[in-house]
Amino acid sequence: MSKLNRNLLSAALASALITFAVGAQAQTTTTTDAAVELDAVKVTGIRRGIESAISVKRDATSIVEAVSSEDIGKLPDVSIAESIARLPGVSAQRVAGRAQVISVRGLSPDFATTLLNGREMVSTGDNRSVEFDQYPSELVSGVTVYKTPDAGLFGQGLSGTLDMQTVRPLNFNESVITLNGRYQRNSLGEAAKTDPYGNRISGSWIGQSADRRFGFSIGYSHSDTPIQENQVGLYEPWKTDARPGLAEGTWATDGMKALRRTGYTKRDGVMATLQFRPSNAWTSTLDLFHSRAEQEDTANQFEVNTQFNGSFPCNPECVYSDVRTSENGSFAGGTLTGVYPLVRGMYNFREDRISAVGWSNEFNFESARLFTDISWSKAKRSEISLENNAQRLPNPSLDTIELDIRSNDFTQLAPGLDYSDPSQLFLTNTIYGSGYGKTPQVEDELKAARIGLTLPGPSSIAWLADFDFGLNHTDREKSKRQPEGNILLGAQGDTAIASDLQYGLVDLGFAGVGYIPAWNVPAAVDRYMVFEPTEDLDYLIPKAWTVSEKITSAFARANLITEWGVATVTGNVGVQIQRVDQSSASRYWDATQPAGSNVRPFESGKTYTDVLPSMNLAFQLPNEHTLRFGLAEQVARPRVDQLRSSLEFGVDTATGRPGGSGGNPLLDPWRAYAFDVSWEKYFGNRAYVAAAFFYKDLRTYIYTQTVDDYDFSDFVDSYVPPPGTPPVQNIGNFTSPQNGEGGTLRGLELTASLPFDLWTESLRGFGIVASASFNDSSIQIFDPESANSVGSGPIDLPGLSKRVYNLTAYFERDGFEARVSQRRRSDFIGEIGNFDGARTLRYVVGENITDAQISYSFGEDSSLDGLTLLLQANNITNEAYRTYAGTRDRPLENLEWGRTYLLGLNYRF
Repeated sequence: MSKLNRNLLSAALASALITFAVGAQAQTTTTTDAAVELDAVKVTGIRRGIESAISVKRDATSIVEAVSSEDIGKLPDVSIAESIARLPGVSAQRVAGRAQVISVRGLSPDFATTLLNGREMVSTGDNRSVEFDQYPSELVSGVTVYKTPDAGLFGQGLSGTLDMQTVRPLNFNESVITLNGRYQRNSLGEAAKTDPYGNRISGSWIGQSADRRFGFSIGYSHSDTPIQENQVGLYEPWKTDARPGLAEGTWATDGMKALRRTGYTKRDGVMATLQFRPSNAWTSTLDLFHSRAEQEDTANQFEVNTQFNGSFPCNPECVYSDVRTSENGSFAGGTLTGVYPLVRGMYNFREDRISAVGWSNEFNFESARLFTDISWSKAKRSEISLENNAQRLPNPSLDTIELDIRSNDFTQLAPGLDYSDPSQLFLTNTIYGSGYGKTPQVEDELKAARIGLTLPGPSSIAWLADFDFGLNHTDREKSKRQPEGNILLGAQGDTAIASDLQYGLVDLGFAGVGYIPAWNVPAAVDRYMVFEPTEDLDYLIPKAWTVSEKITSAFARANLITEWGVATVTGNVGVQIQRVDQSSASRYWDATQPAGSNVRPFESGKTYTDVLPSMNLAFQLPNEHTLRFGLAEQVARPRVDQLRSSLEFGVDTATGRPGGSGGNPLLDPWRAYAFDVSWEKYFGNRAYVAAAFFYKDLRTYIYTQTVDDYDFSDFVDSYVPPPGTPPVQNIGNFTSPQNGEGGTLRGLELTASLPFDLWTESLRGFGIVASASFNDSSIQIFDPESANSVGSGPIDLPGLSKRVYNLTAYFERDGFEARVSQRRRSDFIGEIGNFDGARTLRYVVGENITDAQISYSFGEDSSLDGLTLLLQANNITNEAYRTYAGTRDRPLENLEWGRTYLLGLNYRF
C-alpha cells in the first residue's frame, strides 16, 4: 500500500466515524426498519461471518475483536493466523511464507496468551507464543481476542488473550455435514524435483441425538503445501573494519549467499466434541484436538565469505575495486577478487505434534451456577538439520565476484567461474569445514484444573447482577535439547556426489549466480560422511534445559447491570490473585574442575504472588452507541528461554574474577497498569464503526543486562587456582535477562464494518471492513545478544509496528461473492531463530499482503444446492520478506515465497 493509499484509508475511517457520529439519530429509524426486514432473509457467506463477529463484539463486557466462520469449515485461510491478522490492532509475522505468530497492539507475541476453548495452549516453539499455522482454519469456528483483562479470564496476556473456539454441536438445530477441497499451485514453479502443487482437504460432521440430549462433532483437515523459496542473505554484522579497496569507515558485510529452497509442509488436524445435556441443569462437554505437521525441505546455496579465504582477515588477494557506497556510508556494490565461493546443500526435517483434551461440566441450579473443567495439552517438536559443503577442486580456485547490494530487491552476486557442473564440485573440508548438523527437540506439557461458582446478588442491591468466584491451577513443564556437531568426511576423503544423488540444477539467476547443482543431502551424509551429534561439549551443555511452572489463580468478580440516566450500564469489577512457583533445571560446564568432572547440575527458582484488580464497564447509550472503559493491572510471564537455568561459567586466571552468562530462573514477570476506552456505534448486527484508545504503563521490562556484583559462591566453592594464579573471588560479572525499567505504550485504533446498502439499495451486496492502528512506545531496550543485527544502542519494542492497516472490500449477492483483503504493517523488530537455534532480533521491513477470492454458491432452487465453487489467490503481489541491520541500506535477508493460487469447492448437506 502506497503512502497515498494509507492516508486515504485513514481518512476514510475518520470520515466514517464522524459521519456516523453526527448522523446517528437520522439513521436510527431507517436502520432499525432495515434490520427488521433483514430478519426474514437468510444471511450467508461473508456477511454471515461478519454479522456473527459483530454480535460477539457488541455483547461482550470487555473490549474484544472477533472472527467468526462464514459457515462450518469455511474460514478462507490456510491457518487461523491469517484470519486473526485481519483484526484491528493485530498483526502477523510470516515464517516460510505463512503467517505464524501474532502480535497484539504492537507488542511481541510473547506478551499474548493463546487459549483453545478457554484453556491455555502449549507451543512447539522455544517459548510461549503459539505457532498458529498448526491450527487448521477449517476446524476453528471462531476466535475472540480479549484486549482488556477480566478477573475471570485465566491465562490472560498483557497485550491480549486469543481464544480459539471449536463448534458446540448442541447449538445447532440440525445435523450438518461439510466437505471442502482445494488444489493449489505456487508461482515459483518446479525446482530440485519438487513440484509446485499442493492440496487441502477437510470434512466436518455435526449431529445430535433425536432427543437432543447428545451432540457430537468431528472434523478432519489435511493440507499438503509446497515450499518454494528464493533467498539472498547478507551476513551479520555489517562493520567498518579495514578492508583492501574500501575507504576507511565504510560499512561492509562479512559474506553473502543466494539459495533456492524446495520442499513441502504436510499437516493433519482432527477435532472432536461430545456434549451431553440430560436436562437444562447439567451440560457436560468433552473436547479433543490433535494436529501433526511435517516439514521437509532442501536448500541449495551459493555462498562467499568476504572476510576469510583461508586466512583471517583475507589474504592480500582479497581486494575490492570499482566500489560504490550509499549516502549512509554502506558498501553498495563493486568487484571483489580473491575469494573462495562454495556450494552448500542444506536439509531440514521437522515434525510437530499437538494434542489437547478438555472436559467441562456446567451445573445450573435455581439461583446458582457451578462450572468445572480439567484439561491436558502436550506439544512435541523433533527436528534434524544437516548441511554439507562442496568446492571446486583439486585446488580451490580464487574467484572474482561482481556485487550489487539492493535493499528493495535481490542483491546480485555474480561469480566469474562456472559452478553448474557437479563433477567439478567436491565434498571437502572447506574454509567453513565439511558440514554441520543439529537435532533439536522440544517438549511442552500443561495440565490444568478449574472450578467456578456464580451466585446471585442480594435483592437489596439492584445494580449487582451476580458474583463469580473461581480457582484455577496449571502445571506446565517445558524442556529443550539440542544435540549437534560437525559432519566429517568419511574414509574416502574428498569426493564428488554421485549422479544417483543428484536432483539436477537449480536456477539462482534471480541473484545473478546462474545454475548450481542440487542433491540429496541426507543421502550424501549417509554415504560419504560421519555425523554423531552430542550435547556434552562445553558450548552445547547450556542449550539443554527444563523449565517448570505451577500457577494457582483465584478470582472474585462482581457483575453489574443498572440504569444510569439514559444509559444501561453493564460490566464487572474483580480481582485475580496469582501464586507462581517457577523453577528450572539444567547443567553447566565448569572449566575450573578436573577433566571428567566438568559437567555439573544446576537448579534454581522462586515463588511470588501478584494481585491483579480489573474493571470493565460498558455504557449502552441511545441510538446504539456504546462507550466502554477498562482499567486493570496486568502481568505477562517471562519467556520460557529467559527462565532457563542454563549458564556458561569460568574464572579469569589473571584476576581470579569469575564471570558467566545464561538464563535467569529468578525473573519477575512484566507488570503493567492498563487503561482502555472505546466508542462504538452499531447498526443492528449489520455494521459498526469504532474508535479505541489504549494506554499501558509497563512498570518493568525484561532484557539482557550485565550484573557486575553477581555472587558466584556456589560455583567456585571447590575451585583450586592453578599454581601462580591469584585466589578466586566470589563476585563477578554475569550477563542474563534481568528485570529493568519499563515505560509507556499507547495506541489508537479506528475500525469500520460497513455494508454499502446502509446508504442506498443500489449498492446492496457491496461492503468494506477496514481498520487502522497507530502505536507508540517510550520504551527503549538493549539486547546484546542481537547487537550484530539491531545494533548495540537502544531499540524499540520487538513486534511494535507503529502503523497497522487492514482492509477487506467485498461483494456478495445472489450466490456470487468476491473479496479482496489487504493487511499492512510498518517496519518492526522481529524475532527469528539464528544458526545456533537461539532467538535473535532483526529489523523487518513492513509488509503489504494482498489476497483475493471469488466464489459462487448454488441456491435452493438448484440441483447443486449446497455446493460452492471458489478461486483464491494469496500474496498476489508476491510481497517479499526483508530484514536489515539498523538501516535499510544494510540489508540482511530478502526472501520470496511466490504467489499461491487455489481452486476449490465446498459442499454442505
